[in-house]
Amino acid sequence: MNKQLYILSFALLAAACGGQNKPVNLSAQKEGQQTKSGYEIGQVTEKSLASSVRLPGQLKPFNEVNIFAKVNSFVNQIFVDRGSIVEKGQLMVVLEAPEMLSQLQSANSRYIQANEAANASREKYRRLKEASLEEGAVSPLDLDNALSKMKGDEAVAMSEKSNVEAMKMVQSYLSIHAPFSGMVVQRNVSSGALVGPGKSNEQPMFILQDIAKLRLEVHIPENYVDKVDLSKPVSYIFNSQPGKRYQGKISRSANMLGSTQSEAIEIDVINTDQRLKPGMYCEVSIPLLSGASSLLVPNHSVVRSTERQYIVKVTDQKAIFVDVKEGIAANDSVEVFGNLKANDRILLHANDEVKEGSTVE
Repeated sequence: MNKQLYILSFALLAAACGGQNKPVNLSAQKEGQQTKSGYEIGQVTEKSLASSVRLPGQLKPFNEVNIFAKVNSFVNQIFVDRGSIVEKGQLMVVLEAPEMLSQLQSANSRYIQANEAANASREKYRRLKEASLEEGAVSPLDLDNALSKMKGDEAVAMSEKSNVEAMKMVQSYLSIHAPFSGMVVQRNVSSGALVGPGKSNEQPMFILQDIAKLRLEVHIPENYVDKVDLSKPVSYIFNSQPGKRYQGKISRSANMLGSTQSEAIEIDVINTDQRLKPGMYCEVSIPLLSGASSLLVPNHSVVRSTERQYIVKVTDQKAIFVDVKEGIAANDSVEVFGNLKANDRILLHANDEVKEGSTVE
């Protein structure tokens, strides 16, 4: 019985192999059409843009100031150091300028003298005015002269008083107070140092940063500026904290392109625990508008060199180089920007051995 079943199975197998049915090809289809010359041709596709783009970002202090002396002076006492937490209005350093003290004393002496002269003129005018009540006792000319002298002396006294107030204001510059609450991140002076009004190329006495709240600055490339969805939250991961994801909203944008042809945007980051530091880098996921679409090509169709990036476009069986900029890369495709449109024929697996204008058959 087993022998008969074996013979029957063999016969059925032979009949199947000798019939008209052919085996199905289950191998992957080629991604492009191959030409006679061996080149593989593909097409530019247009698809919806990814929901977000990943860009590098950097933390910056919400407020930062370089603290210089307002007048030429010497450092007398320092009350803070690098790492010190200060409150707004807190005394940071006391300066000294002996010549300013003598100038203040001189201005005060002039004010006292002018004020005494003004008081004397005022008293003289008062007496003359009382005497003028009796007819013929005081001439009108003498009364007018006394009035003019009183007003002139009072003006001089007021001027000297203003000088004293100005000198006191300059004297107050010798005490440097914190303009806002924050942390001293740099100290460049010691007691006895000569300091003065700073210039852009000079070191400040202190650098004060507000780190309780930080700015996460991200530069959006020109190609994505009009595609950013400002209404959706962004997420970001710091290199030093790979397992923790933060979220925030775009707080402000520059509304202009900088020298790198990109627009700077900022996300406010609350940092009350001070775990995050200015200068830290992170990867930011920027949400994009869902309706936007992009041109995609296979990653291996882009020819990359130190001078340019281009795609070999096939038009009338001729190779034409089209310079492109790369955008989002996903799987085996990459977003490109250039003089291309959907369904354009391009060379797949292109390389720099293909010459522009050569025939592609």
